[in-house]
Amino acid sequence: MVKEIQMDPDDIIEYVRNNVKVDDIFELSYNRVFAPGTVLGLTPEDEETGEGLILSLQLNGELLNQAVDIDLHKVKDEIIEFRHMPGGDEDKLIIVEASL
Repeated sequence: MVKEIQMDPDDIIEYVRNNVKVDDIFELSYNRVFAPGTVLGLTPEDEETGEGLILSLQLNGELLNQAVDIDLHKVKDEIIEFRHMPGGDEDKLIIVEASL
């Protein structure tokens, strides 16, 4: 089952905060960057400043296979789309396109 939806940048942040878990497959397209990988962790926002929400991914690729941290608040307005497979299950693919 593939589910396709549109969200604005703030809704995308809320979706990630509430639905993305360790070991999920998450493919993020923002600006000119495509970052496919396995979720290693999600660091919540700083309680005082509200800044942060760091998504840690183990990138998948033949040449590049490293861990990266992406501050979703810093790139939220540049997100084009993401693909989320909860638990790595391809049958539960959720595709979210950013509505600008």
